[in-house]
Formats: sequence, C-alpha cells, structure tokens
Amino acid sequence: MRHRKVTKKFSRPRAQRKALISALLRAVVIKERITTTEAKAKALRSWVGKLITWAKQDSLHHRRLSYRLLKDHSLVKRLFEVIGPRFKTVNGGYSRIIDLGPRKGDGALISIFELTKREPPKEKVKEKKEKHKEEKPPKRERKLATKKEQPPKKGIISGVRSIFKKERDAL
Repeated sequence: MRHRKVTKKFSRPRAQRKALISALLRAVVIKERITTTEAKAKALRSWVGKLITWAKQDSLHHRRLSYRLLKDHSLVKRLFEVIGPRFKTVNGGYSRIIDLGPRKGDGALISIFELTKREPPKEKVKEKKEKHKEEKPPKRERKLATKKEQPPKKGIISGVRSIFKKERDAL
C-alpha cells in the first residue's frame, strides 16, 4: 500500500521521472507559462515553490541546489536575478494552474501552469517592426523597381525563345 507516499510516479521509473520534472522546471524558468497535463502541473507546483523560495534567499548553497534541478548556469542566473526578486515580498502562491479541458487525442486533462507575477510583454519589439514597415515602399512600387533594374535573362531558354521568335516573325 502507498499510504503517506507523496511522490507522483507518472508510470515512469525514477530516472525518467526526475528528467521529466527537470525539463518542466526548465521550461517554467524560461517561458514562465507552459501547457501540460493537470497531474504534471500539480506535481510541478511544489518544485517551483522550492526553487523560488531558494531564489529569494540567494546564497551559494541555494544556487547549487537549483543547479541540481535546472542543470544550466544561465537558467540558475535568470532564476536568482530575475524571478527571485520579483517574489521577494510574497510568501507562497508563486504559481497558478488554469484548466483547459480534455486533450483531443487521449482525453487527458490539460492545464496552463504559470507564475503569478510574470514579465509584461516587451514593447521595443513592436517599435522596431513599425519602423521597418515605414521604410519599405508599397509592394507594387517594389515590383516595378525590381523589374526595371534587373538585366535581361541570358540562358538557354531565353536564347531558344529568341530563335523561334525570329523565325515566326520572318514568315
């Protein structure tokens, strides 16, 4: 009997389960919002809570513990410098799970797992796109300009066309 056994097994051996949790944690640190099954999201919730609690304290020991799970120095740095300070004043409740309903293929319940305090979307990217659109002339003018500037095609097909054209004109 599995009385008082907290770990979710996900029908996987220990090594695969550990790799799955690590991959999900990495995705949360990178994207801050992921879509996964409800069971995985609920299991992930406690691990994310541990990571963010470690990131709030910011010591070498906690960085090493985080590295054990994330396996990437840049992700540990992002966790401790970006995500940790965001939750400095909050005691718990770092993530939320939003249900989306059953998956079409196998009927598994799908959920969105996200951090409660996320970065706002960057506006600089939109400004660059707007500037880029203003610099280009309309499509019709571009096509005309490119046709005039292109030299005539010199190839086998164009040469054959000109031969047949001359013979047709001569008759």
